[in-house]
Amino acid sequence: MSAVVNAMTVDVEDYFHVSAFDRVLTRDDWPAQESRVEANTERLLALLAEHHVRATCFVLGWVAERCPGLVKTIAAGGHEVASHGYWHRLVYTQTPDEFREDLRRARGVIEDASGTRLRGYRAPSFSITAQSLWALDVLAEEGYDYDASIFPIRHDRYGLPTAPRHIFRVQCGARDLVEAPGSTVRIAGVKMPMAGGGYFRILPYAWTRWGIDRLNRVERQPAVFYLHPWEIDPHQPRLAADALGRFRHYRNLDRTEGRLRRLLAEFRFAPLGDVLPAQPPAAVLERAPAAVA
Repeated sequence: MSAVVNAMTVDVEDYFHVSAFDRVLTRDDWPAQESRVEANTERLLALLAEHHVRATCFVLGWVAERCPGLVKTIAAGGHEVASHGYWHRLVYTQTPDEFREDLRRARGVIEDASGTRLRGYRAPSFSITAQSLWALDVLAEEGYDYDASIFPIRHDRYGLPTAPRHIFRVQCGARDLVEAPGSTVRIAGVKMPMAGGGYFRILPYAWTRWGIDRLNRVERQPAVFYLHPWEIDPHQPRLAADALGRFRHYRNLDRTEGRLRRLLAEFRFAPLGDVLPAQPPAAVLERAPAAVA
């Protein structure tokens, strides 16, 4: 087992919050859906406890407002509580003022429920892209220490392929922000995603194992692994979506828990907030002046 400690992160949201279903359900429809986030998150926390692993839980504000006991349970288990915003809206579809309002509403309900100060944020669907780099300045102004919203790849919904692959700094006026990007490996000059979510479910387990091992042993860098509570729930209700959305969301749900058990046994993990101080970020994100709001 490598001596490098990786970051275990969980986006605490329900199955119907996923961006792929934005055209299927409005936010007014959410309260009428069968909620499974409490049971799935508690099951996931129990699995982590079996392996003595603490995680960073990026909690959706909408969930925290309705399930404050779940947030208390997360914090009581020694996990780091962080923000996933309130409404699960893609950042690049919001104005800076709308984003700030969403951040503040989420912070209020999550901090009230957890009794802790929020240090970190992850955008829904990694939606801080070249279109929305202004959001990093808003996060710094709102007192966040780190962000985990940039994926340095090309994707139809997200991605900033020019971003550094490893933990880096973002200069935001008088206050720097630390960025923990989604983990990739470089193959023939191309950055390939490998540490979580659909990449973990859809691709063979060997791909994730190889990628994290390469990061740890060859590059001496931590992986930032992520998943969602609904990804260990193969019996969740099926919602209508296009073929690609259905494939990405429902593929291999019945295999995720078993794969996660293997992963937790083979690698070392800790909350992202604990991993960051051990990795002083040297690289700095370069931004054109026009990209900063």
